[in-house]
Amino acid sequence: MLVVTTENIPGYKVTEVKGTCFGLIVRSRGIGADIMAQFKGIMGGEIKQYTKMLEDSRKEAMDRMVKNANQMGANAIIMARFDSGEAGSNMSEIVAFGTAVVVEKE
Repeated sequence: MLVVTTENIPGYKVTEVKGTCFGLIVRSRGIGADIMAQFKGIMGGEIKQYTKMLEDSRKEAMDRMVKNANQMGANAIIMARFDSGEAGSNMSEIVAFGTAVVVEKE
């Protein structure tokens, strides 16, 4: 599956637009990570537990978006984007979205 952030894929022609595809994940932070975050907030520095959680979440959202595009019959995703936010007081959400398309080599 080709996934690009651009509107076009060099060397390929879009032959069909399948529609919007997306992958969503919501993760909650554990109490241990929250305690470490508070400590790091005082001392300063990267909160590695949060970084890893967000990296894993972004990968999972991307994998789910690709799966959604496959189910729609697409072989590429153009205009891929990420968005994130908070859901509740201790949960983070990440959504990957784009346009599922069928492309062929020119």
